[in-house]
Amino acid sequence: MRTMVIETDIRADVILDATGLMCPLPAVKTALALEKMAPQEVLEVITTDELSLTDLPRWCEETGNQLVGIAKKPTAAHIYIRKLQ
Repeated sequence: MRTMVIETDIRADVILDATGLMCPLPAVKTALALEKMAPQEVLEVITTDELSLTDLPRWCEETGNQLVGIAKKPTAAHIYIRKLQ
């Protein structure tokens, strides 16, 4: 699986701060946040957990949501997910 890395800003409808949380909590909190969102809305997950960079894209594929992109910043990664269902 290839991870898309983006450099531009994406407008998120909801921001989830998962900094300091370790696997599996970022994925669990992502799932809970997306449950409350409407289809086509974008969730921005801010995480310091390196495993999230592979776990969340894989989770998107498995759940039918769209990985919009990943922006790696000095202190955290910002993972953008569009709710499709």
